[in-house]
Amino acid sequence: MLMLILNVVYVLVAVAMIALILMQRGSGAAAGSGFGAGASGTVFGARGASNFLSKSTKWLAVVFFGISLFMAWYASHGSRPAAQQDLGVMSAPAAAVPAAPAGELPAVPKAPETPVQQPVPSATVPAQAETPKSGEEKPSEGSQTR
Repeated sequence: MLMLILNVVYVLVAVAMIALILMQRGSGAAAGSGFGAGASGTVFGARGASNFLSKSTKWLAVVFFGISLFMAWYASHGSRPAAQQDLGVMSAPAAAVPAAPAGELPAVPKAPETPVQQPVPSATVPAQAETPKSGEEKPSEGSQTR
């Protein structure tokens, strides 16, 4: 439940940071104030919004990185392995295989002495395609005869 709430707050802080950063003026906007566009476009007063927006962005960034670090710490310390897990077949030890003496190959099982014969199909030769007689042309596969 804690992680769900933190994820929601994390996304909201990220969206708010994006909005505040996009609302701020760039460094080249100060050049326009010398030509008479000083405080005409401000909503936050004659001093402008730069002070309010930059402080708000700073504190949202602090909260964003704080939540990031806490969620990373919680994920690494909260995922402790269970004491005893039931793995079913995978938890059983492997059967012991007798080892061959050093330098020798393991014994190969012998093949049965009487081989079983399979019935042979009657038609073992594939059917021959019709060949055109001399002087005749065979129509191509995509063409139609009318």
